[in-house]
Amino acid sequence: MKGRIVLWSVTSALAGFLFGFDTVVISGAEQTIQALWGLSPAVHGLAVASALYGTVLGSLVGGWPTDRFGRKPTLLGIGVLYILSAVGCGLAWDVWSFIAARFIGGVGIGVSTVAAPLYISEIAPPAYRGRLAGLFQFNIVFGIIVAFGSNYLLGDVGEDAWRWMLGVAAFPSVVYTALCLFIPESPRWLLARKGDRAAGVRVLRLIRPEASEGEIEAEADAILAAAHERAEAGPFWSRRLRTPILLAILVAFFNQLSGINAVLYFAPRIFQQAGLEAQAALLTSVGIGVTNLVFTFVGLGLIDRLGRRTLLYIGSVGYIVSLGLTAWAFYTGHYAIVPACIFAFIAAHAVGQGTVIWVLISEVFPNRHRAEGQALGSCTHWVFAALLTTFFPKMVEAFAPGTVFLFFCGMMVLQLVWVAAMVPETKGVPLEELERRLTGTAGGGSA
Repeated sequence: MKGRIVLWSVTSALAGFLFGFDTVVISGAEQTIQALWGLSPAVHGLAVASALYGTVLGSLVGGWPTDRFGRKPTLLGIGVLYILSAVGCGLAWDVWSFIAARFIGGVGIGVSTVAAPLYISEIAPPAYRGRLAGLFQFNIVFGIIVAFGSNYLLGDVGEDAWRWMLGVAAFPSVVYTALCLFIPESPRWLLARKGDRAAGVRVLRLIRPEASEGEIEAEADAILAAAHERAEAGPFWSRRLRTPILLAILVAFFNQLSGINAVLYFAPRIFQQAGLEAQAALLTSVGIGVTNLVFTFVGLGLIDRLGRRTLLYIGSVGYIVSLGLTAWAFYTGHYAIVPACIFAFIAAHAVGQGTVIWVLISEVFPNRHRAEGQALGSCTHWVFAALLTTFFPKMVEAFAPGTVFLFFCGMMVLQLVWVAAMVPETKGVPLEELERRLTGTAGGGSA
């Protein structure tokens, strides 16, 4: 694997860093904002979730610019949205201007979950695709830990600490946007969507400089042939694509019904409910970021060795045990084990769903429908993320914390059943071969 492919993948994946930072940085400011503007639980939930509603819109429309204008211009546009959001949040004068700025950042996040994993999957060699596409998740996690650490460091700078917590994201946003100027366009987009064979072949040569001219031309022919087959086969919403569509919807659905966003966004509040002081709760939240980072490294090291399906098994079992113990701790008053259980939950997520979700969605759809499929999976993910984050404050108000965590545990039992019954293994398989396997086109059976 050439260093330039790693560099392009890392640059694209930096959208994930901004995604992680922008979404989780609110955890250090949400209680201050609620007190500052006297927000009711309903408006408070809306303010915290406003970025997530933006992600729903961004993931819905993200496939259009990604296909219409290209992967590279879309990644650049994401950076601009992140910059506008960070500056807007730092300068917000009331809850509605704050919601608007968070919403803009959310749109960027939604589009990034379509464009960035898709771009990486299209430039990555099959043997390394899991690790390279997984860099998006790694950068999400890295952004999360930096956000938790930033919140802790900025927590005592004064009454406007929350503005600094949110506004500091403008700096990495500018760096990411500048770096995107130097990446090439996806060869699959150039060949299959733009119809520019010469440009597509040039990028393929950059990706595989060791390949002969005949091998490069043969790869270009295979990409074009797959695109032609798919164009004749019909629209996105078709029986032929039923397996990829169900996989994208369900992997995103179960990702959120684990409760991961609720834990990340409201970590300090959960730890305070378990008896920790406010500053200790904030510091313990940094431990969540560290755990997430460490076990994401583990997941990235295993995804191309053990495979996507095996990691989902491991993560599902880890979810069930950690969430079950958290529920038991809240029911019985054994609060001392709550931080350890939450850390175990984060570890299970990082190794399993966290590493797999964006990789799997980016793999299972045909080239021509990959942007639409990525948008579908991303939209499903963010719809449930927004709903869960909006209603989580009401959930913990209406139900005992143990009941809430028991519900999440039950959903992960269903996920385990789904993995066993439906999820195929995709490791090391070329994208065009996966298309034949999962859609039943010539050359392979249905999944």
